[in-house]
Amino acid sequence: MLDFNHRPSIAYTINALIDVAIQQERAAQPERDYLGASRLGVSCARALQYEYTKTPRDEDFKGQILRIFKIGHAFEALALAWLRQAGFSVFTKKPNGDAFGFSVAGGRIRGHVDGIINDAPADLGMKFPAIWECKSMNAKSWRDTVKHGLKKSKPIYAVQVATYQAYMEGSVPGISANPALFTAVNKDTAEIYHELVPFDAALAQEASDRAVNLIRATDAGEVLPRIAMNEDHFECAFCPYRQRCWKVAA
Repeated sequence: MLDFNHRPSIAYTINALIDVAIQQERAAQPERDYLGASRLGVSCARALQYEYTKTPRDEDFKGQILRIFKIGHAFEALALAWLRQAGFSVFTKKPNGDAFGFSVAGGRIRGHVDGIINDAPADLGMKFPAIWECKSMNAKSWRDTVKHGLKKSKPIYAVQVATYQAYMEGSVPGISANPALFTAVNKDTAEIYHELVPFDAALAQEASDRAVNLIRATDAGEVLPRIAMNEDHFECAFCPYRQRCWKVAA
């Protein structure tokens, strides 16, 4: 095992080079100019507004965090391959190569789904078409999802799925009538959890209303309220806008 704490190591130099390259790659990517469905479940309206307005974070993502993001994408690609090997027909691209997704409110609210399932082993009793959404998690987070289910354990993902089911109906008729398949891969053990998620119309409507209200408030120059009255609130402790937010009058 490399001892990073007590002696210089080539690992430091190589990792620094990797991280700089990843950070440069991210900096070269265009920033979102819309509210993404994957973020509509963020519990703090002000934090989500900061994201939407591309407000600078207190600190840029470090290279290690960006590596974690990329590893997550790799696990999702593996999960897709495994499902296909198991007899699922999952489409991730349209014939023209574009991702499946939606755009509403003049393009200010958008989303891109991981996949659309058109077939699966008959003994599962699934109905099609169905949304497929995949996430990778550490062991603790994964176990909590298995124990409590998607909506309770990962409400932000539940909102994402419901929003996809609602807005994809226009381009993929019938997709909101069929439960989505949510897949979670344990990054530590390679265990996989799957859950069928019926369409929650009320949750989708709540997310849509919230997005519209955020856009209107932003256009009007209003700063939305934060989730807490105290900076010590547990969600504030991990917020990338914490320093900025608490300098602004409530």
